[in-house]
Amino acid sequence: MEPNVGPTPEGEPEFRPYHHPAAGWGAAKSVTRVLVGEKALVDGPRAIMRMNHERTGFDCPGCAWPDDTKGLHLDICENGIKHVTWEMTGKRVGPEFFAAHSVSELFEWSDFDLEDQGRLTGPMVYDPESDHYVPISWRDAFELVGRTLRELDDPNQASFYTSGRLGNEATFLYQLMARELGTNNLPDCSNMCHEASGRALTASLGTGKGTADLKDWETTDALFIMGVNAASNAPRMLTALAEAYDRGAQIVHINPLVEAAATRTIVPHDFTDMALFKSTRTSTLNLQVRIGGDMALLRGMSKAVLEQAKTDPKALDQEFIDRHTAYFDDYRAVCEATSWDEIERQSGIDRDGILKAAQVYREADRSIMSWCLGVSQHEHGVDTVREIVNLLLLRGNLGREGAGPSPVRGHSNVQGNRTCGIDHRPAEEFLNRLGEVCGIDPPREHGMDTVATIQAMRRGDVKVFVGMGGNFALAAPDTPYTYAALRTCDLTVQVSTKLNRSHLVHGRRALILPCLGRTEKDHQRGGLQSTSVEDSMSMVHLSIGMKRPASKHLLSEPAIIAGMARAALPDSATPWEWYIEDYDRIRDTMAQTLDGFEDCNRRVRLPLGFRIKQPARELVFLTPSGQAEFSTAPLPDVVPAPGTLALGTMRSHDQWNTTIYSDDDRYRGIKNLRTLVFMNEDDMRERGVSEFDPVDIVATAKDGTHRRLDGYFAIPYDIPRGCAAGYMPEMNVLCAIGDYSLQSDQPLMKHVKVTIEAHA
Repeated sequence: MEPNVGPTPEGEPEFRPYHHPAAGWGAAKSVTRVLVGEKALVDGPRAIMRMNHERTGFDCPGCAWPDDTKGLHLDICENGIKHVTWEMTGKRVGPEFFAAHSVSELFEWSDFDLEDQGRLTGPMVYDPESDHYVPISWRDAFELVGRTLRELDDPNQASFYTSGRLGNEATFLYQLMARELGTNNLPDCSNMCHEASGRALTASLGTGKGTADLKDWETTDALFIMGVNAASNAPRMLTALAEAYDRGAQIVHINPLVEAAATRTIVPHDFTDMALFKSTRTSTLNLQVRIGGDMALLRGMSKAVLEQAKTDPKALDQEFIDRHTAYFDDYRAVCEATSWDEIERQSGIDRDGILKAAQVYREADRSIMSWCLGVSQHEHGVDTVREIVNLLLLRGNLGREGAGPSPVRGHSNVQGNRTCGIDHRPAEEFLNRLGEVCGIDPPREHGMDTVATIQAMRRGDVKVFVGMGGNFALAAPDTPYTYAALRTCDLTVQVSTKLNRSHLVHGRRALILPCLGRTEKDHQRGGLQSTSVEDSMSMVHLSIGMKRPASKHLLSEPAIIAGMARAALPDSATPWEWYIEDYDRIRDTMAQTLDGFEDCNRRVRLPLGFRIKQPARELVFLTPSGQAEFSTAPLPDVVPAPGTLALGTMRSHDQWNTTIYSDDDRYRGIKNLRTLVFMNEDDMRERGVSEFDPVDIVATAKDGTHRRLDGYFAIPYDIPRGCAAGYMPEMNVLCAIGDYSLQSDQPLMKHVKVTIEAHA
């Protein structure tokens, strides 16, 4: 079952390799086209001038890159503007639309066409007799949720999913509701993205977050960017890369594909460069590691540093190692025992290339290592992130300005979700404090993550699924399995802004509960409300909407959660309604419950908000040894078997998560095509395949079963031999529900074992 996600192509497929700077006039042209197409020539520019402005603006609902510390008036990017314009559309999806179209009919539409209908305007309930969604009052909708939850035999028969767009206040209420009900079933998008990063950093340093902030990026001597296409995933990073290059910093990109962000850029808010068409390089070295080979490359860099230290003791920061780390001798022995032949074979990089990267690292006084899903969505993602920390520890790149680990989180508040309690494996200390402050007895047993929730739904063990934002049916792995799992539920509830696939893949009963968008004003009894979000570098700041809501029938996410909670817990002592009158009251409770949120109502109103303290940044390590711990995992074998390829899924440039804006991918030179697979030319030649030839892709799961996509178009691309790549969510079909990391429980979206042959 292949999802139909994109719009109808506007012409014949085209492939022309992209050789222009990232951002620049290409981004400006794209933004103009979007503003004209959505008839947002007034609201669009107004939003641009308010987005990411401290204290008075709203936080971009796209990526989690931090707000600029220099107070830029245009701290924006192409994708952020697309995302905001998508939310501010004048199109509406009301009762008349649902009356005219059955669910069965809508299921045949593409996801682009579903979302292109516009903003949802009021709560809807599925009517199985007519196969239509019909209007329902908020009161009746809440009662349906509450009654269904109350009638469950066990609270663990419900699961409460969260996407990264949910603000901190709603997040806190959501987890409070789930735990007062009696379950820790709180899966979230981190389970599919950065779970490996959090677990690895916790094991190595005692904190699940990176320690570097944006000021560190502005002062570092060397940046290592791993497994990320920053030009599309975190475009505002381009400013940091350009500035780093201008001041003489070394920038090393490590990725199977040389993406646009790893070449050069014109930063759109640098008007002089725009006027002169002056680009700035964004890299000093590119290493095209094989898919899954990052750990071997990092091991090679460490091995090179340790070998250099035999003749030059300054290659290591021995004082730091002796004072602040544990198990260094064990790690050194592992590096010495790992041969260069094995490192080259597993990484796909020759020794000279690895030594060049090691030289950059060794000669830099301060280094930052940054990574994204290209590192974490693997079987050995935890070990790879721990290897990043190992390398940083060798030269004391922790606890000082311009240095440290810096994961690139994808969605705008995904890190805040975890901080504020969305965790299926909560710490005992957090539960104790939550119980004491909120007067509840939270459950202690671990709950289910995303994969476990899907499996439990399929078995019939989870009967109620609530999704706060996102498009769960498309984002999850093994699309047919996930669809079947959702359809076994007694009730599915989707809190959304626009129509999407998850509304059409539903349980026996289903609700669509439309909420306010990030750009919209949230008026409650206490006046205009603000919400807080946490960026990928632990800064917490306020977001205040600027636009009239798309419908008078919309509720805020906190209000929807409170309504469900009161209906499900009619005798609860939690003051749900009182909280919604004034979100400062929620933050006051958060301040008593969450480490780092003390006095948050005052601090969040400071310029740029406040940074949550990271103990490891202060060289305080909450690990069993009380020190930063080297890890000694063996290198995994990631070399594909003869005849097979390692395939990684990724987003196109004109896409945000599962939202598809067009069938184009500007930075990879693609027009009018999404059903494609990027391949090395030698791999294509070996299979008798030429450019645009149709091919069949067959994935083999751990359990030996097969999944396939037929008739995809082969595109020759600069990618290592034995590797291939294509777009999610279409290719999520290939990732079996049982193919998840035993280290992080993440689906192996970046390392699917496939065979590709000419279409039969």
